[in-house]
Amino acid sequence: MRNSLARLIGQHEFWLGVLVVALAVGLTIRTDEFFTLGNLTDVATSYAILGILACGLFVVLISGGIDISFPAMTAIAQYAMASWVIAHGGNFVLALALAMAVGLLLGLINGFLVYWLRVPAIIITIATLNLFYGLLVYATKGTWLYGFPDWFMNGISWFTFTGADGYDYGLTLPLICLGATIIFTAVLMNYTRLGRQIYAMGGNRDAASRLGLNLLKLHFYVYGYMGILAGVAAVVQAQITQSVAPNSLFGYELTVLAAVVLGGTSMSGGRGTLIGTLLGVILLAFLQNGLTLLGVSSYWHTVFSGAIILVSISATAWHEKCKLAREL
Repeated sequence: MRNSLARLIGQHEFWLGVLVVALAVGLTIRTDEFFTLGNLTDVATSYAILGILACGLFVVLISGGIDISFPAMTAIAQYAMASWVIAHGGNFVLALALAMAVGLLLGLINGFLVYWLRVPAIIITIATLNLFYGLLVYATKGTWLYGFPDWFMNGISWFTFTGADGYDYGLTLPLICLGATIIFTAVLMNYTRLGRQIYAMGGNRDAASRLGLNLLKLHFYVYGYMGILAGVAAVVQAQITQSVAPNSLFGYELTVLAAVVLGGTSMSGGRGTLIGTLLGVILLAFLQNGLTLLGVSSYWHTVFSGAIILVSISATAWHEKCKLAREL
């Protein structure tokens, strides 16, 4: 019992969870609006995109790689999907299939380049980020898209009910996509052979190769998965905003990366948990929402987020050093 408790306390996710609870309690005390069904639903809906993309980047980081180009992949998938839906109609299954197919194609390009060029993934994906964005802006001339069909603008609402505040609530498209992404990623990384191979490649690439793992195929799986989730996020964002802008997610890569790293995922690969990633997403979402409710200027949101990330990463590094010292 004591050993189990000691292991729990020694986990990064435990202290991150404590911080999330402490922040939620503090915001509940300071403002009556935070811990309400309406506000929590709005937070979950608004940050569903962050959660979806964080799941994809979590898989990439575990593999020992990194992908900075997903905002551009999301924008391209979104533009392709919106162009078809506005011109020809369809349904959400078709919209998701189109966006995911475009995202998958772009993700496979990243995976091939990272494997074939043997250049650090961050350099490759920064290059493809600018390449993809440049081609998108050139092809579209920066034009925004509006005029979605009614079925797209109305969205999905399952298991609806009327809350005490008189508003209707239910499972909407962003929440459904976020929940499905979390479940699929959890199963993939924790209960499949492919997930174990991804952890192995991230932990020691050379050893994984000597064990007979097909590293090219794993690169395709990892970066392709990031592309697929970029496609999912594309549909979710378009449905929330009811419009498509080529540069709508420009700069968002740093926010997603911050959430995943905040959750304890190692930038060098092989270490990290999906629970930690989700806690990182929740912490950033609660922090930014709380600052908004408290009337704090949006200019300070980045400052507070950066400070929390810095403290969290420093604490994790200190804990790892202490653990290594005890083992020696």
